[in-house]
Amino acid sequence: MAKRYWLMKTEPDTFSIDDLVRVKKEPWTGVRSHFAKFHMRAMQVGDGVLFYHSSCDPPGVAGLARVSKIGVVDVTQFDPDSPYYDPKSKPEAPTWDCVEVELVEKFPHFVALPEIRADRKLAKMMLLRRGMRLSVQPVEPDEYKRIVARGRATK
Repeated sequence: MAKRYWLMKTEPDTFSIDDLVRVKKEPWTGVRSHFAKFHMRAMQVGDGVLFYHSSCDPPGVAGLARVSKIGVVDVTQFDPDSPYYDPKSKPEAPTWDCVEVELVEKFPHFVALPEIRADRKLAKMMLLRRGMRLSVQPVEPDEYKRIVARGRATK
């Protein structure tokens, strides 16, 4: 199967690219959108990830990760103290799973959302479509390469 590419959003005050730099690998827990869950279930080990900081000013792509493990049970669904607790989910039949991601690199240049919007070659990205607020979404190979080139630039 061909390598695929994804954009995965995280709030940097919860888990940032610097956190991934520190821990190297992390399960992508806390996703509670069935659409985003289905995207994670389509992932394969080795797929590329644009690590996107959301709910900050400005939001944007902070670096790269890769999918290192698939089919991981999201343990936050069983923790009553977690904001991602799901009382309907049971350990013998979990509702929520996720993937593990590993650090590839932190970009020297943060690729902010206004910069992405300004690039006409990125105009069709799912990220830029109205109403598309998914925390996990597919990215076309050319879009991925274009953002990686911008992130690696040392303006």
